[in-house]
Amino acid sequence: MALVRRLAWDEPLLWELEPFLERPMQGVVASAAEHTPAAIAEVMRTVYRRDWQDFRRWCRANDADPNGLPVVNSVIVAACLALLAPKQSRSALRRRTAAIAWHHHQCGVSFSASHPVIRETLHGIRRRHAELVRPVAPLTSRDARQLIATCHEDFSDLRDRTLFLVGFASAFRRSELIAIDYHDLHLAADCLVVHLARRKGRAGEGTEMTLPRTRGEENCPVRSLEARLQRARIRRGAVSRSVRVHGTLEERLTAVGVRHILLRRTALTKLSVHPGGRLSLRGLRAGRTAESVLSGAPNEPAAAHPRDSDASTLRGDFQCARPRFEPR
Repeated sequence: MALVRRLAWDEPLLWELEPFLERPMQGVVASAAEHTPAAIAEVMRTVYRRDWQDFRRWCRANDADPNGLPVVNSVIVAACLALLAPKQSRSALRRRTAAIAWHHHQCGVSFSASHPVIRETLHGIRRRHAELVRPVAPLTSRDARQLIATCHEDFSDLRDRTLFLVGFASAFRRSELIAIDYHDLHLAADCLVVHLARRKGRAGEGTEMTLPRTRGEENCPVRSLEARLQRARIRRGAVSRSVRVHGTLEERLTAVGVRHILLRRTALTKLSVHPGGRLSLRGLRAGRTAESVLSGAPNEPAAAHPRDSDASTLRGDFQCARPRFEPR
């Protein structure tokens, strides 16, 4: 019955399914139920749990205990969203609404995140609270070389060097970089082939990226990755991992860990970015895209390299990177 609850939210339906669980249908139902956890990535599950805990604390502080399921009143959810509107982005508010709906789903209870009260509140927030979108500050090849210059020969330095080199050469997203496992790599004499099991926005679709070996060992992403794997003796599991003070490898590097690495290396180089931009590892992707366009590459090949299905993202990266290349 616990497996069936993942598939069915309605209690009468559960009782209708119960007779089938004593028959050969039991294995089929269990197989279907085992696929449901894969609908949401584990990182999003962690974010949803955190958002639900925040919502529960807010409810308790206002004498509205959210544990009174089956369903949290949509008016309470709308009130919470209105309170957070001046402090959080619209995407964060939508995510919090999805987290509340996900928690109900986990409890086997139906909840509509598109209830008219919630939907109209979000529409009103969008109209009344203007949102300033800060573009990603582009990081060019020159910036990447400055970041790499701060990396020396210990475990963490070699990891950071590889992160920057592979990130710029491949235009991988942050999530794609930290998701690479050892078995995703195929090292050849003249190149490195990286298999990405997932693509953003395209569940179930993977892709491969080929990185050629370049001249000069210091700035070659393939040679840097080989040295990283050999030095850390990585033969399975995550390639990018956290490193303790004494050089002990820990679990897979997180998105927060990547941001800390970038901030620390940027501080060491005293690298300045555009005042209106925000610092992110995606800046390597934006800088790589802009350099491809300005070197004369047509839009379609340049967009295909970062694996964008259309040129809209390419144009956005180019626009936010243009001030770094134009003469002052």
